[in-house]
Amino acid sequence: MNAPSQPEVVVITGASAGIGRATVREFAKHGARIGLLARGHDGLEAARREVEEAGGRALVLAVDVANADAVEAAAEAVEREFGAIDIWINNAMASVFSPIKEMTAEEFRRVTEVTYLGVVHGTLAALQRMLPRDRGTIVQVGSALSYRAIPLQSAYCAAKHAERGFTDSLRSELIHDGSKVHVTMVQLPALNTPQFGWIKSRLPRKAQPVPPIFQPEVAAEAIYWAAHEKRREVFVGLPTLQAILGNKIAPGLLDHYLANTAYDGQQTDEPEDPNRPHNLMEPLPGDHGAHGTFGSQAADTSPAFWAVKHRAVLGAVAGGFLAIAVAAAGHGIARRLK
Repeated sequence: MNAPSQPEVVVITGASAGIGRATVREFAKHGARIGLLARGHDGLEAARREVEEAGGRALVLAVDVANADAVEAAAEAVEREFGAIDIWINNAMASVFSPIKEMTAEEFRRVTEVTYLGVVHGTLAALQRMLPRDRGTIVQVGSALSYRAIPLQSAYCAAKHAERGFTDSLRSELIHDGSKVHVTMVQLPALNTPQFGWIKSRLPRKAQPVPPIFQPEVAAEAIYWAAHEKRREVFVGLPTLQAILGNKIAPGLLDHYLANTAYDGQQTDEPEDPNRPHNLMEPLPGDHGAHGTFGSQAADTSPAFWAVKHRAVLGAVAGGFLAIAVAAAGHGIARRLK
C-alpha cells in the first residue's frame, strides 16, 4: 500500500467514539486532514486533540447523520477548510437491544435513520463531490450481521442488511458509468467498543459483544487498508467468515443455533439498570473513547484479516505446494510405469 504523497482529506462519521474514534487515530497517524462527524461535542473535541497531537488537522462538525441537509452542509464545510474530499467513511450507528415484540415503531425508525439512512446521506454527499472529479473512495463500515441477523438486535441487523443492498446497487451503477469512484464495504466482527454501555436495552443483564471479541484498532486498520485498496469487500476476523459461510450453507440450522445461544451470548452475568441513560435520541455527555469494558477478552490482531491482506502471497505459496505435489505424484507414476 503506497503512502499518499500529500495529506488526504477524510470524512469519518461516528468519529467521537468506538470504531470511528479508533479510525480517526489510524488516519491521524498518516497526517490526514479529517472532518469529524458525530453528535457528541465532548468526544469530538477529544478526537480533534488526538488528531492534532499526531500531526494531522481536524474539523469538528456536530452532526446527526439522520439529517441529510446537515450531512451535506458538513461535507461543504470540510471542503472549504481542507479541499477536495478523498475518502468518506460511513460508520455512524444506533441500535436497541430488545425482543421485537417489545420494540416500538419509533425505535425502528430511529435506528434505520441513523444506521442505514445515515450511510445513504453520507454517500450522496460524497458522490456529489467525487463524481465530477472522477475520483475518491467511499468506505461503508458493515458487519457480519449484514449477512446473518441475530435475535435481540433486529433493527440494527435490518439496517446493516439495507446498507449492503444499497452498496451493491451503487457499485454496479459506478461500473456501468465507467466511474473511477470506488466503493468498498468492510464487514466487522464483535468489537470492544463503548456502545454496549450506551445503547438502549431491555435485556435483564448488561449487553456484551458476542465472543470472540476484537479491539477496535483491528477494525481501524482494516478500514484504513480498505480505503487504499481496490477490494470490493473486506472481511475482518474468522467469526465474520464463519457467520457468512454458515448462513449460506445452513441458514435454518443457524436459526435454531442462535435461538439457543444468542440470548445468553449477548449478555454478561451483571444485571442491567433499566433506567440508565442511553444515546438513541440524544448523545450522552463525556468522552467515551474507543474502547469498551471487554479489553481482557479482546484480541489485538486478526490472523484472518492478515490472510485477506496477503492473499496474493498465500496464493503463490499454495500454488508452489500444489506444483510440488503434482510433480511428486507425476514422478511416482513415472517410476511405476518403468
